[in-house]
Amino acid sequence: MTTATSRRSDRRVSPVFLGILAVTAVTGWATWTGFAQQPGVAVFLFVTAAWIVSLCLHEYAHARTALHSGDITIGAKGYLTLNPLKYTHALLSIVLPVLFVIMGGIGLPGGAVFIERGRIKGRWRHSLISAAGPLTNVLFALVCTAPFWLHALDGVPRDFRFALAFLALLQVTAAILNFLPVPGLDGYGVIEPWLSYNVKRQVEPFAPFGLLFVFALLWVPSLNTAFFDLIDAILRPLGIGGFDQYCGQELYRFWQGTNEFCSVSR
Repeated sequence: MTTATSRRSDRRVSPVFLGILAVTAVTGWATWTGFAQQPGVAVFLFVTAAWIVSLCLHEYAHARTALHSGDITIGAKGYLTLNPLKYTHALLSIVLPVLFVIMGGIGLPGGAVFIERGRIKGRWRHSLISAAGPLTNVLFALVCTAPFWLHALDGVPRDFRFALAFLALLQVTAAILNFLPVPGLDGYGVIEPWLSYNVKRQVEPFAPFGLLFVFALLWVPSLNTAFFDLIDAILRPLGIGGFDQYCGQELYRFWQGTNEFCSVSR
C-alpha cells in the first residue's frame, strides 16, 4: 500500500508547476484583454511563465520517454511531477534560460534529467530519449503558430499576437539549438549511441562546455545574424513575419520602452 501511494505521489503534478500554469493563464488573459496599464509587463510575465512551462514539458518528455524505455528510477527522482526545481539546479534550469531570453531573445532549456542509461537497452531508445525534449519544443512552436498558419487571427488582440510570435520564436530557437550535435546538447545525445567508444571518450571532457561554446558563437555578429535569418526563414512560412517577431520582443522588453512602430497595427 505504501509503495502504491509512493508511486502515485511520484507522478502527481507539482503545485509549483500548477502555480506557473496559473500565472501563465492570468497574464495571458491580461495580455488578451489589455487589463494591465503597462501591456509590456503583462507580455513579459505571460511569455516568461509560458517559457518556464515549456522548460518543464521539455524535461518531462525526456523523463517520460526514459521511463518507458526502461529507467524505472525516474519517478522517485521527481521528474514526472513537472516541478522545475527537480530538474538539476534552479540556477541552471530556470534562472539562466530566462536570462538568455531577456538578454538575447534566445530560448534554450537549461535543465537536465539524470537518466540511468545502463537500464536502457537499444541505441534507438537512447536516441529517442534525447530527441524527446526538443521535439516537445517543436510541438509547442506549432501550437503557438497555429493561429497564424490557420489564418485565425481575426479578433486576436494585437499584443497577444505579438506575445505568441515571440514565444514561438523562443521555441524554434530552443529546438534548433538543442538539435545541434554539440556535446552537452540533446542533438549530440541523439547521435552519441551510434558513435564508437573511442570517439565518445575523446568528446566527453567537452560536454560541460558545449552550451557555453554555442552561446559564445552566437555573440559573433555574423553568426548571430545568420542564425536569426534561419529562424525567420522557418517562422515566415508559418505565418509569422518580421513585424510580429520584432514587436513581440519589443513588448517583452518593456523596460526599454516600446518602439512607436509597434504601437499601430499593420
